[in-house]
Order: sequence, then structure tokens, then C-alpha cells
Amino acid sequence: MPDHTENPLRIVVAGAGIAGLATALRLHRDGHRVLVVERAPARRTGGYLVNLLGVGFDAADALGLVPALRTRDQGVFTSLLVRADGSTKLTMPAALAEQSLGSRALTVFRGDLEAALHDALDGAVGIRFGTTVTGADDADGLRVTLSDGTVHDADLLVGADGLHSGVRDLAFGPAREFVRDLQHAVAAFPLDAAPEGLPMQTASTFIDVGRTAAVFRPREHTPSAFFTYRTPTAEADAAGSPADALAAHFGDLTGPVHEAIRGAAGAEDRYFDSVSQVVMDAWSSGRIVLVGDAAWCVSLFAGHGAGLALAGADRLGRALAEHPEDIGAALEAWEAGLRQEVAQRQRQARAGMARFAPSSRLHLGVQNLMIRALTAPLVGPALLRLMSRAQ
Repeated sequence: MPDHTENPLRIVVAGAGIAGLATALRLHRDGHRVLVVERAPARRTGGYLVNLLGVGFDAADALGLVPALRTRDQGVFTSLLVRADGSTKLTMPAALAEQSLGSRALTVFRGDLEAALHDALDGAVGIRFGTTVTGADDADGLRVTLSDGTVHDADLLVGADGLHSGVRDLAFGPAREFVRDLQHAVAAFPLDAAPEGLPMQTASTFIDVGRTAAVFRPREHTPSAFFTYRTPTAEADAAGSPADALAAHFGDLTGPVHEAIRGAAGAEDRYFDSVSQVVMDAWSSGRIVLVGDAAWCVSLFAGHGAGLALAGADRLGRALAEHPEDIGAALEAWEAGLRQEVAQRQRQARAGMARFAPSSRLHLGVQNLMIRALTAPLVGPALLRLMSRAQ
């Protein structure tokens, strides 16, 4: 990576998640002076599984993360499609998915990806936890005010603070102008123990009209659960008790999935939120730029949020290196290079919602037929190859 220590930029990054840490890593390695602030009191762990494919894997490679992520790679799971009582309807062997993914693919937990980014920074960039950006005056040189009372002259403020971005609120306007509620809620959390009868490296998935529930048991990682369901009250649900919400929507289930629901109440690293997309006409204003979910949240239904966060961070560093004397030109070029990819993933997510929460019995039946086709000896591998090329 190029070194710009002769003319380093002063950069404040809001957010110490995937987008923020990746941005800090790339810009620090380019020789810039970076400060990261994070509203949470400590670095988060846990979260659901994410896939790094295509541009996501390329960005991880460019950032030098692949060797560390290989040690955290969860690989491909044998997938069990189960009934409400936990009994198995269909089995999709891991070998089928392995054939379609190839070697440039990683499956890791969000917390493990953040840990790899944090380790790569190796303390070289300061991170102020429990701190937010409370002001950003770009009228006569950028001045960034933090919640700890400090004021920083900066050349660039990066809002990498997620779907509920405070920087976006400050610089672009209220969330209601940009956040599109997809009327689904999602929950993910670790389990104290693997559900009885669930083999290692196996995912048990229940799909029904308007909802999906899954339990994962990796070889060398804490078992985890994932739930999503369609609801017009997703934001209100997310503000309440995940245990109560999951019991209301999945309480009729038995077997490993039901056991996982009971674990929601005590999980410390649980994630529970509404599912939304962020749609904006511009991701930068002056010397303030948004990266990752703050700018373009594609939603979990796209399956490429983490990869786009890495790609956005890496390409931002590249654009600044290619336009060292003109930040505005760098941000314009950076956004132009990402727009098409983001728009495609957002379209795929809106179309793919039915895969996680089928809208009717008819849609559920069609989906079950597709899954059966994927398990067929001759048809399945060909279909998976076609699907992987569309990723």
C-alpha cells in the first residue's frame, strides 16, 4: 500500500465496526493520522455469520486479512431443512456448496472479522470507546466535536457508524429521509451449548411463511442462533425484549430451534434489530463521507454487507491515494466506482426477502421445490454453479 506520510491527512472515523476498522486500517497504512470513536463502551463480539465473496474477498485480500481470516473460517455447513418439530425434511451436504464457492470465499462470524481487523491495527490507531461525534463544522475547515468535549481539526470525517448513523443525522439529515424499513426483524446470538442431536458443522433451518429460524454448530466456535421474521412493528420489537418477540413468533417450534429461543433472554452478545436499507443520492458532503451501512445498508437479505464494507474502505483509501491534492475529486471517484455494485445488491435483497420469509404457502412450496432440486445428484451442482456466478 502507498505511504503518504509526506502529506498525511487528519481523519476522524466514527464507528469501530467492520466498516470503521477497515477504513482506519487502510488509511493508517497509507500514512494518514486516524482517530476512531465508537459509541459502544467496548468492542463488540458475536453476531451472525457473514460470507466474503467476490469484491468482499478481494478487499479482504487487499487489506491483508485473508491469512488471519482463514484461521477463523467456519467453512461450509451441512444444511438440514427441518419441520416445526425439529425433524429433518431435506439434507444439503456441505460438498455441494463447496463445489460452487471455490477457494476465494470465507465464512466467518461478524465478531471474528472485527477481531481480525482490530488485531491488524495492533494498537497503532487510537479508539475512543463510549464516544460519539456531536458536531461537524465544515464551513471554514473541518472541525469535529466529540461527546467527550474534545474538538479536532480534521481533513476528513468518515461516518462508519452503521444503520443508525449519528454522523449521517448531523451532516445529511434525519434517518427517515434515507432509511427504508423492510418490515422484518432479525436476531442473532450465541448459545451456551449446542442443541442436543445437532452434529458439528451443521445448520438446522426452519423456513415457514413469514419467518426463518436457524441454529449453527461450527466445529471450533460457539454454537449460534439466527432468526428473522416479517412484521410491521420491527422497530418496536427491536426496542423491546428479544426473548419475548422470538417467543411470540417462534414459540410453536420444538427441537433445537425452540431450545435456542429460550437462550435469547440470557445471551450477552445478542443482536436484535429491524431490517432496513439506506438509500441516498450522495454518500459525501464536503469533507464528510459515509462508508458501509451508514451510506448504503443493503440489509442481511443481500448477504454482502460485510464485503461491501471492506470494499468501500479499501477503495476509499485507493481513491484518496489517486487524488492526493483533491479530496472532493477522490470522494466523487470513490462513489462512482461503488454505486453500481451497491444498487445491484440492494435490488437482490429486496427480491430475496421471500427466501427468508416466504410471503405465502405457494412461495414456500416453490422454495421447497428449489431446495429439493439443489439436492438432486445431477441437477444440484449445476444449479449451485449458476447461483454462484450470479453472486
